[in-house]
Amino acid sequence: MLTVAQWCAAAGWPVHPLTPGRKTPVGNCRACTEKGHSHLDCPCIRDGRWCHGFHAATTDPERIRKWWSPRPAPGVGVACGAAGLIVIDIDAHAHSLPGRDRLLPGIPIHDHVDLAGLRNGFHTLAVLAALRGVPDPAEDQETLRVRTPSGGMHVWYQAGAGRTWLCSSGSSTGRALAWQVDVRSTGGYIVAPGTTTTDGTYTPLGTCRTPAPLPDWLAHELIRTGHLDVPAPAARAGTVDRTPSRARQAVAAAGGGRDAATRTLETVLAEVAACATAAEGTGFSDKLNRAAYTAGGLVAAGLLTHTRAEEALLAVAEHARPGQHGRALPIIRSGLNAGARRPLFPGGRP
Repeated sequence: MLTVAQWCAAAGWPVHPLTPGRKTPVGNCRACTEKGHSHLDCPCIRDGRWCHGFHAATTDPERIRKWWSPRPAPGVGVACGAAGLIVIDIDAHAHSLPGRDRLLPGIPIHDHVDLAGLRNGFHTLAVLAALRGVPDPAEDQETLRVRTPSGGMHVWYQAGAGRTWLCSSGSSTGRALAWQVDVRSTGGYIVAPGTTTTDGTYTPLGTCRTPAPLPDWLAHELIRTGHLDVPAPAARAGTVDRTPSRARQAVAAAGGGRDAATRTLETVLAEVAACATAAEGTGFSDKLNRAAYTAGGLVAAGLLTHTRAEEALLAVAEHARPGQHGRALPIIRSGLNAGARRPLFPGGRP
């Protein structure tokens, strides 16, 4: 387990101990179990102890040697957010199917569709990939994949710069990618490959040991299902709500003219974000179309990439109208296409 922990740390992935033989973090000390205690001001983490699970994760070689010296040695957990990772956790549990609306959240599955043979997360993720016309992540040999002792699979990806993804459970009635498909990223951890529990070993598959960049289609699905962290806009007197940070991130990834482009895009996206204050009567479609048209002009001017523009628009649309991806996407793409015919250079051509 020490070797596994050192290998993860060398890859830049902060690690923390798991209870020997189990996949849960080692317990806190007595002081850290007291009611009202928080990891935010806990001296244990500062002093190099492992309390609070992934909050204490580290890449420090000396601390790692100290933590993994006891026998039996702890297992190894990886703090996904700090490591810049997003892991698709596919389950293969023998559970009864939920309602059709929870198999692929946000995608209607009509009564005439035969669900025979649909039994677990491998199947729902494969169906989602087939609907999008892309390869199944469970078959992706270009990224790190790990077989779990329960017969499931962890598919590891790089989260991408400037992105903060949220965790979810595939069985949740709220945020979820697909039934029996969990998401592990910021605020969560994943069991490292090579870790052994009483149920078996987390075994890497194939020859790839490096997480690949998160595929664009999967990023879009995660945005659609509410996994991209978009801070709620804070209202200010006399102004529209502030734009979610995703708008600034999108423009920051592009070329020149960033400051003016950021201000221009933030202004129109803030109008869309403000629609979150009411379910109707806010002019959401018109505001989203205007924002997309503006973004299309910035793309045509070379100040913003099309992918980043669409991601920012989808993120702010999901914030304003959660679960209405099917409504928002055509508006976004139509506006982007129209705006692309008229390059926009905020503040004048550079």
